[in-house]
Amino acid sequence: MVADFVSADHGWLRSPNGRESARVLFRAGKNREGYFDNQNIRDQAAKAMEILQKHYPDEDHVFIFDNATTHLKRPEGALSALKMMKGPSANFTVEVNDLDNNGKLQYAPNGKTLKKKISIRNGRLPNGEEQAFYYSNDPTHPHAGQLKGMAVILEERGFAEAQKWKAQCSKKFLDCQVSKTHCCCCRTLFNQPDFVGVESILETEVKEKGYKVLFLPKFHCELNFIEQCWGAAKWAYCLKPASSSEADLERNVASCLDEVSLISMHR
Repeated sequence: MVADFVSADHGWLRSPNGRESARVLFRAGKNREGYFDNQNIRDQAAKAMEILQKHYPDEDHVFIFDNATTHLKRPEGALSALKMMKGPSANFTVEVNDLDNNGKLQYAPNGKTLKKKISIRNGRLPNGEEQAFYYSNDPTHPHAGQLKGMAVILEERGFAEAQKWKAQCSKKFLDCQVSKTHCCCCRTLFNQPDFVGVESILETEVKEKGYKVLFLPKFHCELNFIEQCWGAAKWAYCLKPASSSEADLERNVASCLDEVSLISMHR
């Protein structure tokens, strides 16, 4: 598998002398290098930004990604109304991947990704103040330490009628009234600014380095001109002699990518 960054001005991202590159050749598979996950993508983006800062600091750069789920992963415990109860709950948590000390996924003996449960993060009230989603651990409180539930969370945000609403319209919003943004608790919370505005980890890390980030619309890969670069490289690869040698395959892949000229990228 190959992952790379490409620019219509410079072609494949690399240093002027060609010695530094953001390209990743990845041997995907359970018994090989695993799978190209969000951490791999962030590591690659970090390498790309390092090259840009070092060799192209006087240009404005914008990172453009498609809407792949691996690009859009949110921080652990990020705000989400999905599966949240309407009333208090002592068992509400968010399931996330279990990572080791190096940030790598951990797997069970059967190969499945290990999961763990954590509390959801606090939100923001309309006035900007932090809003706790769990009651305090005061032992005198009837729901000490429990999730407040969507109705109370919405009441604290000024939705006085929230207790009268359904928890969620059936079929995951498909039955919600189109003209309303608060026909049920879940839809209302889903549309709150702090829920809508949660950035992906990748977006946050790229912005922290001073770069802009754009995500292409879902299901519109034709808007990403790197797809044309992949297509040209695949055509060149088909003309290479067949081989079962992994070294030959890797060499051919790299060679075919380098054969994609800047002129053809402009087209």
